[in-house]
Amino acid sequence: MDSKDMQRLQTTQQRGYPLNREMEFQKTTEVHSISSASEDGRNEVQRYTGKMLEMIVERGNMEAAYKRVVANKGSHGVDGMGVDELLPYLKENWATIKQQLLEGKYKPQPVRRVEIPKPDGGKRLLGIPTVLDRLIQQAIAQILNKVYNHTFSDSSYGFRPGRSAKDAIKAAEAYINEGYTWVVDMDLEKFFDRVNHDIIMSKLEKRIGDKRVLKL
Repeated sequence: MDSKDMQRLQTTQQRGYPLNREMEFQKTTEVHSISSASEDGRNEVQRYTGKMLEMIVERGNMEAAYKRVVANKGSHGVDGMGVDELLPYLKENWATIKQQLLEGKYKPQPVRRVEIPKPDGGKRLLGIPTVLDRLIQQAIAQILNKVYNHTFSDSSYGFRPGRSAKDAIKAAEAYINEGYTWVVDMDLEKFFDRVNHDIIMSKLEKRIGDKRVLKL
């Protein structure tokens, strides 16, 4: 299969997704153990200077990512594919998609822009990736969590494994019991639209040695 065929395969249509011979998820034989990092974080840096992408596409990680994407449901992306159509599509095309990822040839599709009404009367612009791109993003996030989670603030509760809004409420109750009476409600305007990606990439490069992951 040449590069044009692979690119054509990745472009899905709203009806009649491209099909190859049926392929199931391929189970990798390499085992990656993740131990706790040392105080200076060097263990984590050394751990992930190698084949991180192989860890991302490993069967167990991909299955966990799939379950999370399905549980979150959500709307379709620019290709029109719904969450309920993802598994049949993967059965037909996962082998090729995985090859594209490992060879650094996978290209995410554009996001679908939608407007969400805000309580104050304004509108929040959202970009909705395709369900396939959401699957790959989730698989990457699960591995990155193991690299970076221990570096985050103890006061951070959003979108972190093992933490929830209930934990944040308990922490707030503890502060109240200690005598604190002020609360600051803050929302950075258009943060994700204006975030400096050069700074983010420079920080990622310090812990991630797999250039294929950085390219994604």
